[in-house]
Amino acid sequence: MKPKQPNVKYIEWRSPEELHETSIQWVLELKFIKDEQHFLDELIKNHTIELISEKTFEKSRDIVNELSTKRKEIDPLLKKIINHHNELTILMDGIDQPKKEKQYKEDHRELTIIVNIYLNDYKVLKRKIFDLIKMIMKLGKQKRLLS
Repeated sequence: MKPKQPNVKYIEWRSPEELHETSIQWVLELKFIKDEQHFLDELIKNHTIELISEKTFEKSRDIVNELSTKRKEIDPLLKKIINHHNELTILMDGIDQPKKEKQYKEDHRELTIIVNIYLNDYKVLKRKIFDLIKMIMKLGKQKRLLS
């Protein structure tokens, strides 16, 4: 399932305060996701034996690899957003710099797309992890009931 690309033409008319709030929101969300990824790692570690069983090995390997990829992508994305946020002074310094201001807004538009894609992909991955763990837990309950 490919996420929809957001319509971000409205950035042209957004105020520096709104762009600031958006950047702060991205940073907070991504920092939360970093913490959440630690939780997912622990969840996976707690179910390692079940994940490497014949029934779930292929699926779990793909999901774990995908989580690892998302973990590697988050720090550069956070750094890019923080640098972008620090450049917000271009819009607020009172100096008329149309080219730099236009470039800043274009960068913000591109970041909006990148962040939305990352967040959507991460939500899909998280759903896959929870579904896999749920399936493993159901199988474990069935085995205990049969024993």
